[in-house]
Amino acid sequence: MKTDVEELTPTRVKLTVEVPFDELKPNLDKAYKEISQQVRIKGFRPGKVPAPLIDKYVGRGAVLQEAVNDALPELYGRAVEESEIFVLGQPEVEVTELDDGTQFAFTAEVDIRPKFEVPDYDGLEVVVDDAEVTDEQVEETLGNLRERFASLTNAERAAEEGDFVTIDLVAKIDGAEIEDASTSGYSYEVGSKSAIEGLDEALVGLSADEDKTFTGTLVGGERAGEEAEITVTVQSVKVKNLPDPDDEFAQLASEFDTIDELRDDVRTRLGRQVKMQQLSEARDKALEALLEKVEIPLPEKVVEEEIGRRNQQLEQQLQMAGMTKEDYLSGEEKTEEEFDAEVADAARLAVKGGFVLDQLAVQEELNVENEELSEYVVTQAMQMGVQPQQLAEYLTQNNQLPAIVSEVLRNKALNLVVEHVTVKDESGNELDVDALQRELNGETGETVQAEEGAGEPSAEQAEQAEAAEDAAEEAPAAEAKDAKDAQDKDS
Repeated sequence: MKTDVEELTPTRVKLTVEVPFDELKPNLDKAYKEISQQVRIKGFRPGKVPAPLIDKYVGRGAVLQEAVNDALPELYGRAVEESEIFVLGQPEVEVTELDDGTQFAFTAEVDIRPKFEVPDYDGLEVVVDDAEVTDEQVEETLGNLRERFASLTNAERAAEEGDFVTIDLVAKIDGAEIEDASTSGYSYEVGSKSAIEGLDEALVGLSADEDKTFTGTLVGGERAGEEAEITVTVQSVKVKNLPDPDDEFAQLASEFDTIDELRDDVRTRLGRQVKMQQLSEARDKALEALLEKVEIPLPEKVVEEEIGRRNQQLEQQLQMAGMTKEDYLSGEEKTEEEFDAEVADAARLAVKGGFVLDQLAVQEELNVENEELSEYVVTQAMQMGVQPQQLAEYLTQNNQLPAIVSEVLRNKALNLVVEHVTVKDESGNELDVDALQRELNGETGETVQAEEGAGEPSAEQAEQAEAAEDAAEEAPAAEAKDAKDAQDKDS
């Protein structure tokens, strides 16, 4: 087999592949066998029809086409491997020559990852936010906890902003009631601005059994977007009572006996959160700093696919939240053009980041061990709320191992970058990222010592890790090899 590579652009090539006809013999034999199972010729059982009769009644051309379709994936894969290119997506294949008994040739145009070397990243410096927890943050968090334990009591007065009211709503257009826009016994917080525009203003000043009619635009149902006459009737007015931040509340809302102990715990938890944010920010900025040193062309098709994926993800999130894209853009105070430009920029940065981390993994000869795959599966399963064994089986059955290997390798490559980057906070203090990571993982003696054995994994965690590792090891060896090859030849 002979393969020529023509560079159409820095991110797209055309492979011209010539194959001696003899190499198609196994595929021709397979084609004859499969067609023999399908045809019905008097005097011959299915699967026993001789090749000359298949040529006569079905046609040699049909056999050749079947053989070529069967051979193309393997031949294309061999051509890619011999050419040492990193293909992206599916190729556009065209058979250019099929000389029966002599030669077979085809071309394949495909996007590729651009060829480049990741430059030296020693000496890069990034600045992250200070890991500071203020008294205001502590009190705000404590206030949110008090909100969860708030109680509602009837108020013998008119509704005010912040009150909770039980209301009936009747919407009419041209005197006819719109059933899907009317409701009764609806609990609503006055001033929350979470319902139809104009409702909050109408409610302020209304007492129980009083009503008011206003004009508003319907936001849902068959008549969404149309103006309607809306009558709101108040059934009851209730005021929210927050518990006092005292020892009694601490005992009710936590395992602590005093409010001071609870407040200290809130500060500790917030401190952990800001340190996790520091670590995440350090990783993001380290990658940004590295990407600024690399200039590479990006395949437009790959970027467009990433833009489509991000838009689809946002659409799903908005549907789950019961919002429209117009609502979202209004809340973000952005035009659709501004939003599209931001998504496109983010997509390009993500594609570029993936290319750079993939290349860095190749340059540094990084590999993925079974234990790392198992750890990844366990972590993802816990976040998704499923059993690790179940997720591992799903990933294996749906050929998702290459994507998992790529994700783990990119994380390892990014970790390597962070290790070589100087990280400082805004106050000028240099951070030991490795020590910070160990602290957050509970692997340092600097934190308060917990009960004996706290550093060991729980029985449940150990069992989950073992189950995930067993499932990963059950994957065929060939599939594991394909996963590694995906890092070297695909994105």
